[in-house]
Amino acid sequence: MLSSSIASGSSFTAASNPDSKFLPPSTAHSSSTQATFDLEFNSPTFTFTAPTTHTSSSSTTAPVFRNPSMSLTLTRSVSPPLSRMEFDFDAIEEEDSPFPEVRASVSNIDDPDMPAMTIRMWFVGLVLCMTSSALNVFFNFRSPAPTIVPLALLLVSYPFGKFLAFTLPITSYRIPLPYLPRFFLPLHQPSFVPFRLIVNILLPLTYPRSLEFSLNPGPWNIKEHVLVYIMANVSTNNPYALNAIVVSEVFYDIRLGYWFALTLVLATQLTGFGLAGLCRRFLVWPASMVWPQNLVACTLLNTLHAEDEDDGIGMYGLAGGKGMSRYRFFVITTTASFVFFFLPGYLFEALSVFSFVCWAAPNNIPVNQLFGVRTGLGMSILTFDWTQISWIGSPLMVPWWAEVHIFIGFVLFYWIMTPILYYTNSWNLAYFPISANEPYDRFGDVYNVTRVLRNNDTFDEAAYNAYSPLFLPATYAVTYLLAFALSTCVIVHTLLYHGHTLLNGVKKIKVEADDIHAKLMRNYPEVPDWWYGMSVAVFFALAIVAVEVWNTGVPVWALLLSIILPIVYILPSGFIYAMTGQGITLNILAQIIPGTLLPGNPLANMVFKAYSVQTLSAGTSFVQDLKLGHYVKVPPRATFMVQMIATVIAAFIQVGTKEWIFTNVHDICQDNQPSQLTCPHNQVFFTASAVWGLIGPARQFGTGTIYHPHLYAIVIGAFLPLPFFFWQRRYPKSWVRYVSIPVILNGVSFIPPATGINYSSWFAVGIVFQYIIRKKNFAWWSKFNYVLSSALDSGTVISVMVIFFTLQFPRQGSIQLNWWGNTVHTETADWNRKRFLDIPAGGVPWKGFPPAQPPS
Repeated sequence: MLSSSIASGSSFTAASNPDSKFLPPSTAHSSSTQATFDLEFNSPTFTFTAPTTHTSSSSTTAPVFRNPSMSLTLTRSVSPPLSRMEFDFDAIEEEDSPFPEVRASVSNIDDPDMPAMTIRMWFVGLVLCMTSSALNVFFNFRSPAPTIVPLALLLVSYPFGKFLAFTLPITSYRIPLPYLPRFFLPLHQPSFVPFRLIVNILLPLTYPRSLEFSLNPGPWNIKEHVLVYIMANVSTNNPYALNAIVVSEVFYDIRLGYWFALTLVLATQLTGFGLAGLCRRFLVWPASMVWPQNLVACTLLNTLHAEDEDDGIGMYGLAGGKGMSRYRFFVITTTASFVFFFLPGYLFEALSVFSFVCWAAPNNIPVNQLFGVRTGLGMSILTFDWTQISWIGSPLMVPWWAEVHIFIGFVLFYWIMTPILYYTNSWNLAYFPISANEPYDRFGDVYNVTRVLRNNDTFDEAAYNAYSPLFLPATYAVTYLLAFALSTCVIVHTLLYHGHTLLNGVKKIKVEADDIHAKLMRNYPEVPDWWYGMSVAVFFALAIVAVEVWNTGVPVWALLLSIILPIVYILPSGFIYAMTGQGITLNILAQIIPGTLLPGNPLANMVFKAYSVQTLSAGTSFVQDLKLGHYVKVPPRATFMVQMIATVIAAFIQVGTKEWIFTNVHDICQDNQPSQLTCPHNQVFFTASAVWGLIGPARQFGTGTIYHPHLYAIVIGAFLPLPFFFWQRRYPKSWVRYVSIPVILNGVSFIPPATGINYSSWFAVGIVFQYIIRKKNFAWWSKFNYVLSSALDSGTVISVMVIFFTLQFPRQGSIQLNWWGNTVHTETADWNRKRFLDIPAGGVPWKGFPPAQPPS
């Protein structure tokens, strides 16, 4: 009734209560933050006052004020001070994501006319893509070495793009196109009639007379920026298949050439790209697929591209009173983290591996094994190094429920189960360090794979029997146990909890109601599924060409089996990755299966592993980028083109860089290489190929071995989700509905190389930000949490690069400071890999191996 009597030009004034704050709702999944105001309405005829609710979100749109009893929608203007509100009658009711994490970082508005695939975007993206691809391949062969991460390129590309927007001419150019030729074909042949209709009539109607473009279509915008960032995600990840190429050439003296390397890299990368696109209806379009990693990127992008803010209210109206802008907060915290990292990164390195308990008792082996940082279980918790804290992902990014699951798994399996197994000497664990990255021989030394090889490419069983079986450290053995259980657990869990969703998706029935982001994406044509299906078919065919033309020892049936693994696991892995930020890897399965089916063939083992592992990891990475484009409202076909072209160009650059290095550096991968190009990652890959491809899974997990009970975990894992699922069905309101067994098992899969300190310090920071601050001050958390995460990452990355190139790389690291703060941690039992039990004189007892003297 009121709305019909409002005169044109009437004004509104909202006087806010000085005691009121923008406090979060009590429920975790409420879609808005609300505060109550007194709304005073002045018109030429009467004054009206009514309680009005303010609903705010963290998106780039202005907050909306609405009165439930009035058919009005009220929108805050940008310029007025806090006590004055100006309202727009034409504003539509605001809609946002149902998840507060998404509302805090992703804009719920879009400008469909904003250009995305511009010439300057391609220029900036391809320059950074080619540069980072080449540098990261070089760094991959060096130790120590930094890694250029996508976040660094996101920061670098911003001033680069702004500079081009400032300098390039704002002019549109028109290039006339040649006329299409006419085809005069005999009309009496009916088969030519459709061809003439298309070529001479329909095609000229759609064929443009000229091509118009601009070098500078306006300010450097967020859609261009995110496409450059997507290119960075593609180019900064070294292809896993490159490890197989390097190891085959350096360690097995099998040279297959540049074209085989390029074919294998393209096939493994772009098969995963096709699988990613086919999973969009399950992993991209539903609002519940949050992808926490993207929230940090979205926050940083929105911070860099934010318009002028009203300091009186704060960014997007989320913080009451005087507030600091997100951009200013980002600059300050990035600078602070850059400066601070010089302490743990160079000046006082013990702060990075901080364990005062171990320093106080450096020779107490049990204390060092429990509280140690390098080979201990990390019960000291504290570290001042952000790279240690964020080793398994930023704790400010991962949802709180997922952090609880992951830490519960860590405590159960590594703070309780591992010490019990270790100190009871189960599986002969106490003869080795409690946590280490390498396997050991029965004399307590790191396993020397070359001692069981004949001519570097054939397994020597006599030498193996004379030398030693392979022993796993305690955390390594537990990780294998959990990996076996996870391989079946995640499949059963997906079928139980997501089976209905999968069935609807296959039937092309919408699996979830569209949120605001999916609705806004309707403005753009979607990429047809057959585009992605063709990518899978074409590049799998390319993989067949690679294994058939070159002598790899991989039959086509084995290659088909290698792609079945990522096809089966991409959805289970994607569900976990999208909700927790933790992905699933296939390393163990991808080594055991070819090791069993193709024994004694390390090259076949490596190719099989590379195809399975890379296809899955590339697939989940591409899906993550698709979701990022979905969040920023980039046209899907633009994302498709950018991902495809960047992948192809990066593959040529990466393989070409590897070939150039191996052609010009003749002592590559040697321990005494002057430039420290010792290939540390390829050494690990070689060891795995020899263990699983030559020694074989049967000698490690077969009947009669001490690790044979690990195989029962495959069966146990399949049954683990069942009691929780049926209990939840019986009691849907019980706490059991929050339990996710795959997250508990998978969250600890980073050990090794991660250690206990990476988990304990990660969870401690997560408690502060994802639980305490989020619960006590939701407004601050919504505004600054993801900004802080991106700032800590950005400042630390820049600092690592500066320290490496200015203080570590020159003079072969001789500029390092030598004082107590940089050496105290190296004088502990933890750092020196002390074992709990001494090795017997004849070596660790093992069935079938007689006592022997340790090798000289």
